[in-house]
Amino acid sequence: MVSPQMRKVGVKELQSAVGLSERQGCRLLSVSRSCARYIPRVKGDEGFIRNRIWGLAHEYKRYGYRRITELLQRSGVVINKKRVHRLWKAEGLSLRHRKARKRRYGEKQAITQKAERANQVWSYDFMEDRTEGGGVLKILNIVDEYTREGLRIRIERRIDSAKVIKTLGILFLVRGIPEYLRSDNGPEFIAKAIKEWLSARGCKTLYIEPGSPWENPYIESFNGKVRDEFLNMNIFGSVKEAQKLAEGWLREYNEFRPHSSLGYKTPREFARISGSCAPGCIGPSRSFQSPKTASVVNL
Repeated sequence: MVSPQMRKVGVKELQSAVGLSERQGCRLLSVSRSCARYIPRVKGDEGFIRNRIWGLAHEYKRYGYRRITELLQRSGVVINKKRVHRLWKAEGLSLRHRKARKRRYGEKQAITQKAERANQVWSYDFMEDRTEGGGVLKILNIVDEYTREGLRIRIERRIDSAKVIKTLGILFLVRGIPEYLRSDNGPEFIAKAIKEWLSARGCKTLYIEPGSPWENPYIESFNGKVRDEFLNMNIFGSVKEAQKLAEGWLREYNEFRPHSSLGYKTPREFARISGSCAPGCIGPSRSFQSPKTASVVNL
């Protein structure tokens, strides 16, 4: 019986079931009498706000109350995060946090060549998942470290160095060539063909120390969001279906999803506000309305 609301209920129970006075019940449960007597005034828009919060929480199951607050404010609702948090808790919408496994890490090092502008440093990495039938999905993620934009999610059964080069080649044509490309020491990234191809285009490589993922935090953070908000939320029947869904999720991530480390702006908004939008940027984020929230926003 920790919360004030539960202690208030306990005072009423002691009065009705045990016969204690209000003063005795309040003293026993450490509740002030004014608090026990207080009757909250419900605002006229309470039901409307609750429905909006429920709708957004249902569509975005891995969003917390802060991100939901930002989405409400973007849709024109005048509300602060403290009120959303109160309603969020009252509706039992708190996210279940996974218990972190204990791991042994080496000493954390400063990030080498930290990005200071868009298109200066990109990171890329691989993930794996499975289709409904058990087939392997190889996933290549590429991000801009400064704007946090997801530049590409490519999903195949197998991605070798030739496919990596083809993917990078398209991005280089659309967005320009970055100064640095950061990765781990995976065989696809240290292949001679990739090194020679990047060198010929004036793009330098940054390799992290083996077994040191903290030296590549931006792609690791992006991978975590891909896993939590995309891969764990979908079942894929084929590679083609997975790729199609990934493209939709990536557009939503760049143009609709508020990013906490960017002051709850979207990556595309941050790129435009900071005046560092790369040549490949398309359309302001406010022009994109997630298809999942279209029915919620227009209640």
